Amino acid sequence: MAVNHRTGDEAEVREKQAEELYGLSWRAVMLSLGFLIFSLVWIYKSGLVGHGAQLGESVPVVPAVGALLVLMLLLPLLRKLPTWLRLSRTGALMVYVFLTISVSMSSVGVARMLFPNSTALFYFATPENNFEQFQEHIPTWIRPSGDETIREMYEASDASLTGQVGQGLLGEFAVVPWRAWFTPLVAWTLLLLAAFISMLSLMTMFRRQWVERERLTFPIVQLVMEVAGGQQRDNPLAFFKNPLMWLGFSIAALYNVMNILNAWNPAIPAMGRQEDLGALFTERPWDAIKPLGIAWRPENIGLGFLVPTDITLSVWVFYILLRLANVFQVAMGHDIGGFPFMQEQSFGSYLALGIFLIVIAREHLKTVFRKAVSGLASVDDSGEPMSYRGAVIGFVGGVAFMLLWAGSAGMAIWTAAIYFGLFLLFALVYARARAEAGAAMVWLFPFYQHKKMMISITGSAVYERFGGWSNLTIFSLLMFLSRGYFQSMMAYQIEATKIADEAKIKQRVMSWWLVVALVVGLAGAYVIHLQAYYTHGANILEGGTTQGGYRTRLATQEYEGLASYAKGHVEPDRPRTIGAGVGFLITVALIALRSVFLRFPLHPLGFAMVTAYGGPLWGPFFIVWVIKSLILRIGGMGMYRRMIPFFLGIVIGHFFTAGLVWGWLSAIYEEMGRRYVVHFG
Repeated sequence: MAVNHRTGDEAEVREKQAEELYGLSWRAVMLSLGFLIFSLVWIYKSGLVGHGAQLGESVPVVPAVGALLVLMLLLPLLRKLPTWLRLSRTGALMVYVFLTISVSMSSVGVARMLFPNSTALFYFATPENNFEQFQEHIPTWIRPSGDETIREMYEASDASLTGQVGQGLLGEFAVVPWRAWFTPLVAWTLLLLAAFISMLSLMTMFRRQWVERERLTFPIVQLVMEVAGGQQRDNPLAFFKNPLMWLGFSIAALYNVMNILNAWNPAIPAMGRQEDLGALFTERPWDAIKPLGIAWRPENIGLGFLVPTDITLSVWVFYILLRLANVFQVAMGHDIGGFPFMQEQSFGSYLALGIFLIVIAREHLKTVFRKAVSGLASVDDSGEPMSYRGAVIGFVGGVAFMLLWAGSAGMAIWTAAIYFGLFLLFALVYARARAEAGAAMVWLFPFYQHKKMMISITGSAVYERFGGWSNLTIFSLLMFLSRGYFQSMMAYQIEATKIADEAKIKQRVMSWWLVVALVVGLAGAYVIHLQAYYTHGANILEGGTTQGGYRTRLATQEYEGLASYAKGHVEPDRPRTIGAGVGFLITVALIALRSVFLRFPLHPLGFAMVTAYGGPLWGPFFIVWVIKSLILRIGGMGMYRRMIPFFLGIVIGHFFTAGLVWGWLSAIYEEMGRRYVVHFG
């Protein structure tokens, strides 16, 4: 018996050493795949077939938070299992990281935009909209072959319509024509993989600058690490034993429970999802202040407590100023449509911030390139997600492949270079916003503005003149990259490296794990979307009736705009171009003021965030700015640190109730899910 006991101890030691060396165990791999399959079924039922909660739109994604909560609560029990079945905190964190990427692929901002974008031009073609003129410019390797294949995607397969369907994990299912879809899915996967590797390489170049030199706070990583036990590795349940955490949890849970009950019975009082302050202003010019509503977003209140007060102050101050600017222009006798062009200002602001981030990190970037080219011995890159040489090769190779892909499809290289350049630059700024401000909103960048502003600045004729109609057609096809949020994956990448730092996980193991998560997540996304489309029909899913849901309408509107160019090109849009220029100049001015006056209270990142998607953000940040300012004034940093579990409890309570509980209830009771739709983004 003594020998067996010693052998068991030796096996446990070897297992622990292997996990410390590689940062990944087979148990974490199996759990990651298991949770992903569970999540895919969940998204299929509650996000595609039902419409109660968009689980992949939250930051972090609800299934990842749920998996981490379950694993950490079960960790003491899992440690009592035989050695080969035990899971460590490191394993739980690897499961979380895997799900943040893989689950996002099935969300409204990635696969659910890709499919209608690649097929809408064919299915919705009529003599009136002139779509047929542009169909020849989409190569067969990008779209599925056969008109019937596309028709059945929108109307459900004939087997589904006649009831000849099978039964499986997702319920009823029809046969998907995988052979017709194989080549396009491979092509799209390669493009997204190249974009992902380009972002991962770019993140590697900036990681040390942000993490070690500037020491950014990473609020979302703070949340994850607190749930994972914080600094108390021997007491993984420390976070769950804090009564302040449960107080915050209860407040967020009560808010959501009342809203859910109100969906069942409108007579039950509830706060709803926002408070419309704009309704107080009914006379001109003050009614131009609309929209002005405080969105009840518990996750932004909770995480906002960890955000520097100058950023929270900047968000709500700039939002009010922009609404007042609209009041002023109406009072002066103007009524300019789209004013004050917030999204366009965000484009200019993100552009300025992207340039600034590169400039401020220039010395570090020079070191990176010197190490990549000459192998500078004095620079140690062994602790980076990839070697600096690998990062440079990955970035250049990834971008080159994206350009080659677009060029082969028919897009002019110069158009693709500008478009993908903006895509990567805005991904960098968004990652910075998450690392420094931690706002739990996946749409917090100038979405859709990459293409729109390129057209607004130059007009549409130049793209046809120097690239032909194929250039404009593929430009519209790739709209989903800017209108969706694939570029936000760079934020999960940089957060994953911070988690690796905190948990002592090998950075290069983490990098490979992220790439695996992307590929596996895309495969899962393809399965559940095509299964849903061919079983139920894309026309009636995601809130659609006969013409598809919101993502399908976006695709058709994009192609309607393309068809309108054939009747007459649009001229440069001067007001929107000026709006982008104003956003650029305001951001530059704020950067200069903070450089000269170190205590200047307004932050350029706050301006960029609020112009990008300020409506749901300004209210929660105003609330948390008031509370945090009072806490720091009354109790100082000591009181602030003691209150952190309370605010993180608000986040967990909201994710648990609105995400985990309501996510499943809305999947089971689809009609109730339509009455109370939870939008995390």
